[in-house]
Amino acid sequence: MKAKTSKFDKEFDEGRDVSHYLDTAKARRPGLEQRRVNVDIPEWMIESLDREAARLGVPRQSLVKMWIAERLERLRAS
Repeated sequence: MKAKTSKFDKEFDEGRDVSHYLDTAKARRPGLEQRRVNVDIPEWMIESLDREAARLGVPRQSLVKMWIAERLERLRAS
């Protein structure tokens, strides 16, 4: 096992592609897994979201996630 680890480390340190050593089939991103939620939003808000999303060139869902993330960051910082 040590030989494989040393070889991996050496190749990684040299900036070589080490992806062939990794098994990504079961890879996880702790804390970043997606989870679906349903939220009922008034039509006027949806229309406003769609206008802003179009202005920024992003999908509505991305805009909502971005705004929620910004708000949560502010709350965490205070």
